[in-house]
Amino acid sequence: MGERNGRPLYQRDRRMTDAVPTPVAPISKPSTRRTRVKLRRINSDFSKPYPPDGDAKRWWDRLKAALGTTSSNFVNATLVQIQNASRMPSGGISETSVNAVLAFIEAAEPKNEIEAALAIQMACTHAVAMAILSRAGGAYGGDRHVALMASAAARLLKAFAAQVETIRRLRNGGTQVIRVERIEVSDTAQAVIGNINLQRQGV
Repeated sequence: MGERNGRPLYQRDRRMTDAVPTPVAPISKPSTRRTRVKLRRINSDFSKPYPPDGDAKRWWDRLKAALGTTSSNFVNATLVQIQNASRMPSGGISETSVNAVLAFIEAAEPKNEIEAALAIQMACTHAVAMAILSRAGGAYGGDRHVALMASAAARLLKAFAAQVETIRRLRNGGTQVIRVERIEVSDTAQAVIGNINLQRQGV
């Protein structure tokens, strides 16, 4: 083997052949199971949530943590809002939909009631948009009805994107942009930096 700059050539070749791309880290998964509720129907408009495993205190504490709050009133109000937004087309309240919305909110990891409110809006907007898209896909009511459903879904999806951006800005702050410009001035010229207010002089 020859040498170059006092170093064997085979070392250089070995580094080149051994180079491999850095593996991409896998997507993280939730470390614990999502908080769930069971529903006991009270009437056509409301169902009472209760813990699936019977441990009411631990379940309530988990709901508070999932919603980023210490207020039981906020949890109660949120569960009512979620039920209202999780109705099936026939008018009934879907336990599956309620738990899906709760999982969505918990995945957002709200730190306070404001972030929780945004997460609730995001989850409910998503649920309603998917429901409208499913109705549009069925082509019920003719072309005009499908066009109306598609337009409504598009507005909801746009609102969802705005909500995602809002919570991102709330957590990370606004983005500041600094623009740097290069100005060249010749030897015989003069440059003025700043705001110039030119007023026409009267004759």
